[in-house]
Amino acid sequence: MIRDRFAPLLFITGTLLCGLAGLMLLPAIADASASNPDWKAFTGSASVTLFVAIGLLLTSRTEAPMTLSLRQAFLLTAGGWVTVSIFSALPFLLFNRDLGLANAVFEAVSGLTTTGSTVLVNLDAMPPGILLWRSLLQWLGGLGIIVTAMTMLPFLKVGGMQLFRTESSDQSEKVVPRAGQLAAYVATTYGTLTIACAVAYMIGGMTPFDAVNHAMTTLATGGYSTHDASFGFFADTNLDLISIVFMILGGLPFVLYIRAVKGDPLIIWRDSQVRAFLGYLGIAIALVALSIERADGIGFLDALRRSAFNITSIVTTTGYANEDYQLWGPFAIGAFFLCTLSGACAGSTSGGVKIYRFQIAWKICLRQLRGLIEPNSISQMSFNGRRLQPEILSSVLTFLFMYLASLVVLSVALTATGVDLLTAVSGVAQSLANVGPGLGPIIGPAGNFLSLPDSAKYLLAAAMLLGRLELLTVLVLFQSAFWKW
Repeated sequence: MIRDRFAPLLFITGTLLCGLAGLMLLPAIADASASNPDWKAFTGSASVTLFVAIGLLLTSRTEAPMTLSLRQAFLLTAGGWVTVSIFSALPFLLFNRDLGLANAVFEAVSGLTTTGSTVLVNLDAMPPGILLWRSLLQWLGGLGIIVTAMTMLPFLKVGGMQLFRTESSDQSEKVVPRAGQLAAYVATTYGTLTIACAVAYMIGGMTPFDAVNHAMTTLATGGYSTHDASFGFFADTNLDLISIVFMILGGLPFVLYIRAVKGDPLIIWRDSQVRAFLGYLGIAIALVALSIERADGIGFLDALRRSAFNITSIVTTTGYANEDYQLWGPFAIGAFFLCTLSGACAGSTSGGVKIYRFQIAWKICLRQLRGLIEPNSISQMSFNGRRLQPEILSSVLTFLFMYLASLVVLSVALTATGVDLLTAVSGVAQSLANVGPGLGPIIGPAGNFLSLPDSAKYLLAAAMLLGRLELLTVLVLFQSAFWKW
């Protein structure tokens, strides 16, 4: 009985680890080509990962068709991400820099969740293999996020992608009839945009290696860079503009790209979430640009350029920085903190609360206020022309409450490790939102997470996974009723 419950989970996890082991060979090849001995760390990690994967596949093999119950789906979603994160840490652990377990786990989780926080220093002198591995983790994580959001979370009623699904049983009204086809469309779209971004970066002046790495982390809205100075290393306005475009593309719902390609190119603009996201982004950029103009006494266009790159990076939860925006004054710091929490669109690689949840929460507030004036009125809320079902409303309100509660509880817990309050609050906020940089001199855009205590790193890594998995997917596992199968 127990084997029947867990066999599908072990089989799928083993399949994921097989793919991860194969992916480890790419940085091994990169290091071997550069005559760097760290290729052994990747081949060793691949061997261990493959050994465990084959063991899982053999022990869970069954002749009966595998199906997933609701409880199994929750376990697979959370357990799969945790397991892949642990094995992804092996190359960092075996890497010839004596990182230690806490740093290795932190870097791997930050990569897979596309958070972009790092404990590595002197990236400019790092061998190509480890730099490529970081980028591959973010690219893989970005793809996994979209596929999970589109194919798994809607049925669990914890993600935002149920808003993009039709309730009709007519398969022709759906984006594609089967989840496997949907994943294939997503992967093709994701890969095509990544290639286009890499080509654009090379045309803009990046080396092929930098272009490929930054293209992967841009579309994944992850923010890992091959340089300590992040995007500021390039100091090129054209590259900044290219990055802004593709960060925004990574922050849009990928299901809309598929629908656009299938014959409805204007659907992206008609989507109210996209319009709200772009409007919010534009207002944030303009307000911060005005504050820079007044604080630094520079021209508005120059202030707009500086604001546009860094605000877009934070709102889309990419985490690139081309300068230390903490020097722009108190208003800018406050704006960046709020932007850290917002995120972009559901069904994208972006983290954060997501714009659609704020839209729905606003609708609920307006209905409540109207009810105070007209208590007998009946109003029906809709989103993108569709009626909002009660479970979606309750899901949004529950998520917002749990998000705030998690932010408070984890921030207090982080201060218990000896971290100051600003670092604790901003560190937890960026981890839950999967952004990357926090605020303050330690983990700000010019800082690094290396100096934090190991306990703080484990706590932040847990917050990254909690935020990436939409909180409720993980928190439901702590309900005693969940385990009464």
